Amino acid sequence: MTLGSDTLRVVLAGGGTAGHVEPALALADALLRKDPDTSVTALGTERGLETRLVPERGYELALIPPVPVPRRPTVELLSLPGRLRAAVRAVEEVLDRTGADVLVGFGGYVAAPAYLAAARRHLPYVVHEANVRAGWANRLGARRARYVAAASSACRLHGSRLVGMPLRRAISTLDRSAVREEARAMFGLVPDRPVLLVTGGSQGARRLNAAVAGAAADLSGASVQVLHLAGPRANPADIDSEVGSGFVVLDFCDRMDLAYAAADFVLCRGGAMTVAELTAVGLGAAYVPLPIGNGEQRLNALPVVAAGGGLLVDDEACTPSWIRSRLLPLVSNPSRTQAMGQAASRLGRRDGDERLADLVRAAAKEGAR
Repeated sequence: MTLGSDTLRVVLAGGGTAGHVEPALALADALLRKDPDTSVTALGTERGLETRLVPERGYELALIPPVPVPRRPTVELLSLPGRLRAAVRAVEEVLDRTGADVLVGFGGYVAAPAYLAAARRHLPYVVHEANVRAGWANRLGARRARYVAAASSACRLHGSRLVGMPLRRAISTLDRSAVREEARAMFGLVPDRPVLLVTGGSQGARRLNAAVAGAAADLSGASVQVLHLAGPRANPADIDSEVGSGFVVLDFCDRMDLAYAAADFVLCRGGAMTVAELTAVGLGAAYVPLPIGNGEQRLNALPVVAAGGGLLVDDEACTPSWIRSRLLPLVSNPSRTQAMGQAASRLGRRDGDERLADLVRAAAKEGAR
């Protein structure tokens, strides 16, 4: 295709969790800002968050069969080749139907068959890696990708270049101080007391929920307000909602920009999107990496911690006692939280969506090789 004369047709492979879906949607928005005639189709599976998030943002969603890969050798491995072939064929049908010029993958279950299908169709594709340590799908895709983009300078994926994380415009353009009063009022928080934001990501985190609930009375007694995003699967037994005013519990928040604006400090996991957003908006955090997977959450948080913008806390150490003895004194000290936020902001990037969009347009313009 020739940009400027034909419609750019892009297929995105970023299904599964919000960490895959949100950067894909941020890229889609950036592509349309550059050319409103751009056609975007997102791949996904029926079990991922994309079934809600993609249509809400106005983009077409094409479902393909999921291809989860067992972390350990099991009988399920025997069916993997057949499931992968079916998924690749489904992606090829989408590429043919949409007349795709370029495919962009963000890792996860949807990305591997998408990369294989693009290679079979001799279609240029771009890989974006959000984590410091790449998953198997992106390691596979990077071998034949036209461009490999990374969110972190610490990423060692073959051929990667630093572009940052594609962020929603509400986050990348956020002026926290300008909307702080509005944000706190929206959540029912008072303007003159510190606010601790607690979030385990889109699905919540039971460890964080239990620890904060166990220390809720101490936080309230020290005049620390809590905005607790507990997740849709939160166990009511983990959360004590009878702690009075200044302790707000939500299953889900669709205005994370205002949640960040309301907060002085954050208790969270170490997902790549979380780390990227907090550094972009300048918030210090206590990172509690998920103790499963390939250790990517710890690696994501380490550069921020080394720069003075956060703390690293082992999962088993995140207890009510730790919150009382370590976190509460920190959140109660405005000079410390402000200094950590400033340190975090020095690692933040707000233009990842634009930079990735430029790579995608370049790959489409170059066409097949």
